[in-house]
Amino acid sequence: MAKGDDSLKEELLKTDEDFRRLASEHEESEQRLEQLRQRSMLSAEDEAEEKQLKLHKLYLKDQMEQILRQRRESRVSA
Repeated sequence: MAKGDDSLKEELLKTDEDFRRLASEHEESEQRLEQLRQRSMLSAEDEAEEKQLKLHKLYLKDQMEQILRQRRESRVSA
């Protein structure tokens, strides 16, 4: 991520409720994944949860990237 993206992300975390919610959910999913990774063996349910969490994180990241892209484009056109 470029330096400009970092500052834009920080700005969005402070000013955009949707972006902040997505980032929070993304972090919560990452924390849960880390809990699962610390187990020596995963049950079938754990493996299914791990897969679901990874997909959810990707969805959240895509949504965050879309917001970043829209904000970048609005800055360029302004």
